[in-house]
Amino acid sequence: MSQPAQRPGRRQARPAFRLTALALALCCAGPLWADPAAGKAGIHLQQPAQPLGQALSQLAAKTGLLLGVDASLVAGKTAPALDGWFAPDAALVKLLAGSGLEAVPGSDGTYTLRRLPARSEAALPEVKVTASGDYLSLPTPYAGGQVARGARLGMLGNRDVMDTPFNITAYTADVVENQQARTVADVLANEPSARYTVSAGHLYENFRLRGFDVFAGDLSVNGLFGMTPQGHVPVEFLERVEVLKGPGAMFTGMPPGGGVGGVVNLVTKRAADDPLTRVTVDYTSDSQIGTHLDLGRRFGPAKQIGLRVNAAHREGDTTTDGQQKKRDFLSVGADYRGEALVLSGDFYYSKEEMKGGTPASAYWFADSLPSPLSAPDAKQNLFPGAYGTLENMGLMLRADYEINDKLSVYGSLGTQHYDYWGFINGTHARNIQANGNFTGVLTGQYGFSDSVASEIGLKGRFKTGDVGHDVVVSTSGLLQESGSLTKSGTSFASNIYNPAAANVGTLPGSARKTGETTLTSLAIADTLSFLDEKVLLTLGLRDQRVRTRNFNGTTGVQTSSYDKSAVTPSVGLVVKPWAAPVSLYGNYIEGLSKGDTVTDVTATNYGHTFAPYKTEQKEVGVKWEAGKFANTVSLFELTKPGMMKVGNAYTDGQERRHRGIEWNTFGEVSRNVRLLGGATYTKAELTRTQNGTYDGNTAIGVPEWQATLGSEWDTPWVNGLTLTGRLTYNGKFYLNAANTHQLPAWTILDLGARYTTRVAEQKVVFRANVNNVFDKNYFSGSFSDSYSMATIGAPRSVSLSASVDF
Repeated sequence: MSQPAQRPGRRQARPAFRLTALALALCCAGPLWADPAAGKAGIHLQQPAQPLGQALSQLAAKTGLLLGVDASLVAGKTAPALDGWFAPDAALVKLLAGSGLEAVPGSDGTYTLRRLPARSEAALPEVKVTASGDYLSLPTPYAGGQVARGARLGMLGNRDVMDTPFNITAYTADVVENQQARTVADVLANEPSARYTVSAGHLYENFRLRGFDVFAGDLSVNGLFGMTPQGHVPVEFLERVEVLKGPGAMFTGMPPGGGVGGVVNLVTKRAADDPLTRVTVDYTSDSQIGTHLDLGRRFGPAKQIGLRVNAAHREGDTTTDGQQKKRDFLSVGADYRGEALVLSGDFYYSKEEMKGGTPASAYWFADSLPSPLSAPDAKQNLFPGAYGTLENMGLMLRADYEINDKLSVYGSLGTQHYDYWGFINGTHARNIQANGNFTGVLTGQYGFSDSVASEIGLKGRFKTGDVGHDVVVSTSGLLQESGSLTKSGTSFASNIYNPAAANVGTLPGSARKTGETTLTSLAIADTLSFLDEKVLLTLGLRDQRVRTRNFNGTTGVQTSSYDKSAVTPSVGLVVKPWAAPVSLYGNYIEGLSKGDTVTDVTATNYGHTFAPYKTEQKEVGVKWEAGKFANTVSLFELTKPGMMKVGNAYTDGQERRHRGIEWNTFGEVSRNVRLLGGATYTKAELTRTQNGTYDGNTAIGVPEWQATLGSEWDTPWVNGLTLTGRLTYNGKFYLNAANTHQLPAWTILDLGARYTTRVAEQKVVFRANVNNVFDKNYFSGSFSDSYSMATIGAPRSVSLSASVDF
């Protein structure tokens, strides 16, 4: 997968760009190699991401380039993949990018590697943690291409995984394409600490990270909250899905839904240097047929202007009996890369329609049951006749301007509009009895939300003595206005094993504004580098204000308001004690969620509103690379407060604590084998509950063990054929705070294959995936981390596709 083009260097090139300037000068002198038939300059190279020394040896063998390499300089370093036409010198530039090395030409034509020269005291200190020269430059893919070497750390920008004091994973577009992911939930299925918390077949998707809820509305797009398409989040326009485990209020601000288990940032696609015209046709069980067009072009003498267009359509029968879905999607991403100014913009439109019914989004079991029942057939349609539509439109703009080598400024602005109508939420199977009988009600809805998000920041880099500083000051804001109107139908009796007809009522009238939320914050952070960047210390502080107003949907009269603020600190430390690629790290960070208001009229503090709740995380860990294989092991503790009654008053003294150990791994364990996944152990305990009733019990919906491990194997007997598999395990978990309802553990196997070839000189990739191979029926988890609602896992599904690059 080609990477977005790098923007042209400034007129006075910094040391990090000297090699780029050298390569450009050599390339401008004329092509050293050529394919006369194709009219292309250079030689075609196809090398995987691999150890740098091995990559340089292959380059020299294929091109005849003369290289002098000191093995100690390249030890532990990884080179990116090469796939395309390159002049040998340009290929050398790409292999050395981000390595801290440069190639110096000798009089005899031999290139010698050396470390980039140290900067003078008057020059800008080289701070390695800034992995990219500008906002649009992404960390390179790691060996195997499934994840990237780094990710965006909120206001701090892109950081290499080894320089980041947190557990982060950035899934690439390769994962999206090769696993035939349809939504962000499909991508996060690779994350061992993440679980999907809505029953399969529903119109919405929410998640849980480290045992805490993260709603779809808490996802950010290019660092902005409130811009994510609601419902299922499409992936056709995404280059990366970045996951920061644990709260991130310091770096990102408070998410609108108050999620504290982690931060998921979506990075949109940009046009690469090479033109792209890719058409994909696909099939998904039971008869969903889709088409996706991905078009990328760059324009201008230096390819300064880029345009990336993605369009998709899919419709047909789903795996839920009698249900049909239809989805239309369009996105346009544009960018301009000047010497000092970088501009980017994104527009998207998404519409998803459902008819013919829906499964239950959650299962409520009667309290009298000694234990929950066995899972019903996942294909069951518990609410036949239900229908609904979700429609989203978003626009985001960003500008970055480099004032000089030490100072830059940036700003982002986005707006998003969302409309929904139909029978979407509240599709719950309630009061389920021992024989599977339940009571159902369908609620018709009309609703909307309008969001405007912004961020302005100033970045400075300087040195005090031998200490480097990377300082960022940022202010951000999010305004959301929403409205909803509901109309409940007549209740009906049914059975989760043998569903009856549902009473489908009518929709209410148009919705008026019922809520308004304003989030504003000011933050400052400084990353200090010591001892030749072997020690990186990040200190930060954010002042967050939360204001909300609620209104009567009929009269428009304000019914309640909230206006509170909180200051959240953060400390992160990375230590690299050895020459080997090993990083020891630790952090303290907080997450924010809106405080409750006491509504109990009998309480002595009736009407009191608590300040935003602070979830505290303490974490230590180690990251290491073994050739082309990387691992992160972390120990973490999160404590989240809440409201409870003590005597005749309410306090914010309720607490739940999650302690755990996490292992994440990715990369190539051998030449043709790649692994992706890991495991996590979590002890989620209710440490302070009302009257101590449930003190010491396990928190709702959090299993002790979760594991996900995927593999890819490039077969030796058929060139271009790759076999894939993924095993997902979820331990047993409780559905209620009393720990009387426990659901069993489950294990799911997914298998797949892809074949890459050329047809009529065009690259073609055929893919096939089977998820839940053995068609297991199972309760996958809990709908909420606070309420006793179970969710059902997806049945077996088959996905087929063919992609052609023209």
